[in-house]
Amino acid sequence: MGKYWAIFKAQLLNNVAYMGNFLAGSGAIVIFMFIFAQLWRAAYSSTGGNEIAGLSYHDVLWYLLLAEVIELSKPRLAQTIAQTVRDGSIAYQLTKPYNFLVYQCSVALGDSALKVLVNALVGGAVIWSIVGPPPDPRWWPLVLVLVLGGWGIYFCFTMLIGLAAFITEEVRAFEWIYQKLIFILGGFLIPLDLYPAWLQPIAKATPFAQAIYGPARFFVDPSWSRFSQALLGQWLCLAALVGLLAFFYQQSTQRLAINGG
Repeated sequence: MGKYWAIFKAQLLNNVAYMGNFLAGSGAIVIFMFIFAQLWRAAYSSTGGNEIAGLSYHDVLWYLLLAEVIELSKPRLAQTIAQTVRDGSIAYQLTKPYNFLVYQCSVALGDSALKVLVNALVGGAVIWSIVGPPPDPRWWPLVLVLVLGGWGIYFCFTMLIGLAAFITEEVRAFEWIYQKLIFILGGFLIPLDLYPAWLQPIAKATPFAQAIYGPARFFVDPSWSRFSQALLGQWLCLAALVGLLAFFYQQSTQRLAINGG
């Protein structure tokens, strides 16, 4: 595992060298959070109450902040992997003395680590200035555990989409569908607690909710029961997705070998 740790560190240090680009890119989260703050202020004002579905205005904004951090920091490998499949360069990469999937995971994690930090600091400063300090920091290490689990779910999905290029060559349609499922079932734009009662259990059972809703909901309302439930959901999703990814990767490389790649 030493070489993968070295790959992660090299990617992280390379990104640190271009910190200015990351700070400039974080302007997106400032805009998003400001817009969300105005929309939800209007929503709470119209109800005349302090809470909606058990969530205060403070809770919703910090929930949306973490949801944005997770989404904006996710690995974006689908098109990269698909391109290596289309141009045949994946055959060269597979000859390298490392596992292709673990290598991609190390590189992507090195990219995402700095994005998480920068987006959390910049976006957090915006929300803090609007609604006050974040939830109890004593739970933050466990929040980070769930964020990492959500990242793993994202990674598996984006790799599966990229490897689908072995079959379809073009994967943009899969990316589009995946993104919309994140928006609708993941609780990215609206906490799932505000969904109709019949839809909530369906959405919460999906891996998309495990990636975003689970960590973000625990962040604003931490408890050991909520953490264990979110962690179990992530483990089950990751077990299924890692198994599916390993199988699909094996089938894809066999297809490449048969075709003379």
